[in-house]
Amino acid sequence: MQKFVYGLITNSFTVSFMIFELKKFLVVVAVIITALPCISGLKGPSQNTKPDASIIPLRKNSSVEMVYDSLHLDQKGLSRVAFDYAISGYKELKSKGILHNDSVLTIIDFDQPSYNKRMYIIDIKNYKLLFNTLTAHGRNTGLETAKYFSNSPESFKSSLGLYITDQTYNGKNGYSLKLKGLEKINNNAMNRAIVLHGAPYVSQRMINSRGYIGRSHGCPAVPQELNIPIIEKIKGGSCFFIYNNSYHSDNTI
Repeated sequence: MQKFVYGLITNSFTVSFMIFELKKFLVVVAVIITALPCISGLKGPSQNTKPDASIIPLRKNSSVEMVYDSLHLDQKGLSRVAFDYAISGYKELKSKGILHNDSVLTIIDFDQPSYNKRMYIIDIKNYKLLFNTLTAHGRNTGLETAKYFSNSPESFKSSLGLYITDQTYNGKNGYSLKLKGLEKINNNAMNRAIVLHGAPYVSQRMINSRGYIGRSHGCPAVPQELNIPIIEKIKGGSCFFIYNNSYHSDNTI
């Protein structure tokens, strides 16, 4: 009987001890589990871990692409599509080392009627709109709106696409600037004598009397009082782009 009681006590003590040890083990496991995130953090995040999107700084567009919004060019009538084409061409020319004057970009938006100020000369580096003025299209390109374009001599039509400004000279239209066409749709510009020059028919007076400005032989003529300051700013190998919604880059630069 005494042996039985002694054995029962011994077994109870053993069970109690085992339960106590099990509790200690469970406590240690709980501590380890709790500490795992900290240990993981010390080793660095897993390759599959994605940072919280709320703390990622927004990536801005390149500086030249931000010009459109910074200068509110949409409010001045320049379409985003025209601007994007111009910027794309500008960046390509710059990457190829073709631009000797990369501080300015000229855009003509021939989607707009001629009574609008549809020439935009932009200081890319300093975020300034230097000129926003009237410009003519060719007499066979349309009346108040530019519709028809050609690269052929004696067509008296405007040509779309990318150009680079070339040499200046004094001719029958005064101080003028040659334009070199860089695409298949305008590569006859030199032979056609397509230049930027001043003209009396590009004026508010003509708009007031006829409802639209006069037309050229295909040249992007500007107001006479602006041809000299414009030419002085954009001469020497800057990007010059003429746009209409029928334009498609032929990537032949």
